[in-house]
Amino acid sequence: MMRLRPAREEEIAALWALRTRALAHACPGHYAQAVLDVWLPAPAPGSMSRLVAAGSALVAEEAGRVLGYTALDLARGEVDALFVEPGEHGRGIGALLLTACEDLARAAGGTRLYLSASLNAVPFYRRAGFISLGEELYAHHSGIGIPSVLMEKHL
Repeated sequence: MMRLRPAREEEIAALWALRTRALAHACPGHYAQAVLDVWLPAPAPGSMSRLVAAGSALVAEEAGRVLGYTALDLARGEVDALFVEPGEHGRGIGALLLTACEDLARAAGGTRLYLSASLNAVPFYRRAGFISLGEELYAHHSGIGIPSVLMEKHL
């Protein structure tokens, strides 16, 4: 049975490795190889530790196995990360994690969520009720601009 739980500081490296596998699986064909070569090996940003410590990073697990995770910046109303293990897509894990973000935001008095969706993820977020505000170059902490779509959802 799948369950959600708060992420733990000691698993950030494993969560980041899941993120890298998910990007390597889903992004070729949407991004130039030069972008992927910089984006994929980038280390986890310091904000990840802050979001885990705040309790707004959640892990979906089943039988002790991590299937995906999300990180929400509650102060900004930003879905900072949402990744599902390749091979587990289509099971509703991403939708479950996104619903949990919405619930956390509402409980904190939030009325809107926003995110910078990677090009491959735009259809997923549209199905979840997010609307496109426009294309952008997301300023990634690795120093590159990643083509993405700024999206929002009013809660």
